[in-house]
Amino acid sequence: MTSTDIPAGFEPHFRKAPLTDPWEPLYSRKTDRAVIIGLRLAKPHTNARGLIHGGLIAALADAAMGYSCAQATGWTTSFVTISLSIDFVGAAEIGQWLAVESDVIKTGSTICFAQCLAKADNAVIARASGTFRVVPKKG
Repeated sequence: MTSTDIPAGFEPHFRKAPLTDPWEPLYSRKTDRAVIIGLRLAKPHTNARGLIHGGLIAALADAAMGYSCAQATGWTTSFVTISLSIDFVGAAEIGQWLAVESDVIKTGSTICFAQCLAKADNAVIARASGTFRVVPKKG
């Protein structure tokens, strides 16, 4: 895989946000109950020591789990993060493909629980869990 290859099934991410604009291009792939976010790691994703920044991984994990809660509930409601926990268990390098793969644990009328793994070229580098509050959709 070259540094420009995008894995099969990924398309340009369907949602843009000011926070993630500097990290573009972002990609995503939807399943029945999840949204997987992916990107090719590059220099803008690094910290001062040249390592992939944990804040990038945490932000993408938060987004992937929130989108996955929405996907699992048919996009009928919106979610905001109540809590986010992340454990960093490895490292990633420029050029690797980062994929954040979520699993929705339980959805309810007020709360959704999710977890995810962040993988660099299929090697787990972080795991996260999140709790999300259901909020009314804005018109």
